[in-house]
Order: sequence, then structure tokens, then C-alpha cells
Amino acid sequence: MPFILALNSGSSTCKFGVFDQGPGGLAPCLRGRIEMHGEAPRLLSYDPAGAVLSDEPWPRTSAPDLLGWLEMRLPGPIAAVGHRVVHGGPRFCAATLVTEAVLAAVAALAPLAPLHQSQSLAGASALRAARPGLPQVLCFDTAFHAGHDPVVDRFALPRVWEARGLRRYGFHGLSYEYLTGRLAALDPPTAAGRVVAAHLGGGASLCALRDGRSIDTTMGATPLDGLVMATRCGSLDAGAVLYLLREGGLDAAGLTDLLYRQSGLLGVSGLSGDMRDLLESREPAAREALDLYVHRAAREMAALAASLGGLDGLVFTAGVGENAPRIRAEICARLGWLGVRLDAAANERGAGRLNAADSAVAVWMIPTDEEVVIARQTAALLDLAE
Repeated sequence: MPFILALNSGSSTCKFGVFDQGPGGLAPCLRGRIEMHGEAPRLLSYDPAGAVLSDEPWPRTSAPDLLGWLEMRLPGPIAAVGHRVVHGGPRFCAATLVTEAVLAAVAALAPLAPLHQSQSLAGASALRAARPGLPQVLCFDTAFHAGHDPVVDRFALPRVWEARGLRRYGFHGLSYEYLTGRLAALDPPTAAGRVVAAHLGGGASLCALRDGRSIDTTMGATPLDGLVMATRCGSLDAGAVLYLLREGGLDAAGLTDLLYRQSGLLGVSGLSGDMRDLLESREPAAREALDLYVHRAAREMAALAASLGGLDGLVFTAGVGENAPRIRAEICARLGWLGVRLDAAANERGAGRLNAADSAVAVWMIPTDEEVVIARQTAALLDLAE
């Protein structure tokens, strides 16, 4: 049976999953991540049940090294590799086979996703050089949002800029694709209705879903827009950006560092961009950062409910969405006017369905799985399905 490797590269962590394409469809056989924090990277791997298989230093950083490490532990070779790519621009609206021309076109979008684009493409380029015969597929976070009504994605700028690709795209599409499938299996009536999905992690966004299709989202032309994030500012008055350039003495590089790496929860708290640290802190600035995070999330959820014409369901996912019941509770408390009611005990223990019996809105917590979506898109494009 062919194995498919799904690579999900971030700015400080590379998650991976190996899937066995058998008669019953894709099945995970090994998962893991490479933590690249500090000077001592580590590789951790897990079996399908989540049991730790290895935790070891990882001095190598390239995709070919990981591929070799995996193939020494698998009963057969890896037949294909799929990569998460954050930005597909206006051209790439579906999974695409890697070629030199495709890599060049996707690399040209790096200014719109400076923290992410180069990471994904570095792995694909290294594997192409080391294993030129190995099929590789790029799977785009923006693709899930293709097909919006143009009014949703248009900026109020002269049309020449829209013609050059400057418009809203939306991100976290691989996560939202997974959530729509799981919600349809768990709660078909809600999935067929008006749902706001909340991907709340280090990067954070919301997606308005109608019958499982994206109709609006909080992120725009770049993954910098929308909600308050770990180190990213989210939505910001364009005039404030001009002020930072003119009066703050920042150039483009300094502004990029400020808005992507020094802002968000980290910037407001002055302590940390890690939600866990702030939830444990007694510092007033930590509470202020959390209050801003919750306020902005609830406000944008209400805005997406307006785009949908009402709200039937709310779904939380990703690191914060899955593991911070206090944040879920505070967000939902601000949405009581929409009919959202949490079951406090279910929320605290992280049950799948979180709403109280008298809630007018179904509330779910569903762990995401971007890697299996990457593997599915890769298998489908390469016709590896049984």
C-alpha cells in the first residue's frame, strides 16, 4: 500500500502525518512534529492512538532528512508528499502538483504571508532536489474560501490594485475543510445551516459557513488581518500603519517585525503570546490582553452572523479553541443575545457538544486535523485512492 506524507510547516514547528492508503481509505499510521524553538530542535512522533514513539534531538532541519527518518521506520516507501501552503493567491484555488513553474509562482506570493510561505516552499524545493521523481502536491489554505461573492473580498481601493491581486482571501482553509466534514458527521442539521467556525491558535481566524461552504472570513489579503493573535495584531487602522511609518521611524522590515512578531497577546500583555501563560498570570496586563482577545473574537463572530443572516452553530478548534474552556466560556457569554448558552460542565471537560439544552445555537469543540486533509487532497490529485 502506498504511504502519503503530509507536511504542515509553520514558523517554529513542522507537524507531519504519514497515512496508509488502504482499501478502507486513508488511515494514519504515524504522526509527529519537529519543534524548532531555541537552539535544540527535537523530533517527537506518535502512533495513531497518540502514544509517544520517539522524542529525540533533531539536528537536521530539511524535509529530505525527515523523509529518510520516516522510511527507515515504515514497511514501505513514501509514494507522495503533500504540503500545506498558506497563500495561493488568485491563481491556485485547488491542490496543485509541484513543478518548477508552480514553485516560482507560489514563491512570488511570499510578501503576502512572510512568516509562512517560505517554510512550506523550502521543504518542497529541498525534496524536489533530493527526490526528483517523488510526486509532491501543494495544498492551499486560501482555496477553501474561493468562490466568495466579490463584494466580500473587495477592498475599497482603485481597481488597478484588485487587478494585481490585492483583495481578501481568507486562510486556515484546510482546518475549515476538516471541520465541515466532521460537523456534517456529528450534527447534520447544524452543518447544513449557518455556522461560524473559530480556528483559535497562534494564528486565529473565523469562517462563516453556509451549508458547509465559506461565505465570509475574518482574515484578508494576508494572515495578519482579523482577530488578535499570539504575536500578530489582527485588524488595524490603515492610518495607524501610516503613523508608524511616518512618526515611528519604522521601515518596511521594522513594521513587519512589529505587526507579525511583537504584537497581539504578546504586545498587549508585555509578557507572552502563549495563551496558557496569560491564563495563569495574575498581572493586570495579562487580563487586559485576554479581555481584548475575547472582545474582538465575539465582535467578529457577531459580524459573521450578520453575513449569514443568523446563527445556527458555533464551532471551536485549534490550540486555544480546543484547550481553553475559560476563553470559550467568555466568548460565548458575550454572544448570549444571539441565543448562545453553554453547558458549563461540558465546556470545562472539553466534551464535543458544549451547548446547554436551552441554547438556540449548537456549540461544538472539534479538534482539527489539517494533515489528513492534506493527505486526502494529495491522494485525490494523484489518483492514489483505492
